Amino acid sequence: MSRDERRGEIYLEFRPIGQQVKVTAIDAETGLEVSVFGPASAAQEDLKRLAVRKLQRRLEQEALTAQDRPDPTLY
Repeated sequence: MSRDERRGEIYLEFRPIGQQVKVTAIDAETGLEVSVFGPASAAQEDLKRLAVRKLQRRLEQEALTAQDRPDPTLY
């Protein structure tokens, strides 16, 4: 997947936890979510980029796994 390819909407939540920040990225279409942690001193844009890339990777893995599953509507 190229970096220029656009996906659907992604929701991001930044939650400080002590000296760390937990960033949760949620795909609006599938509801799939991933979380990353980073130091509170890290740039918010860097943490955002990391969370979005992790979510994109997870969506790719889910798509590959879905290809291997049989169609549940077939008998």
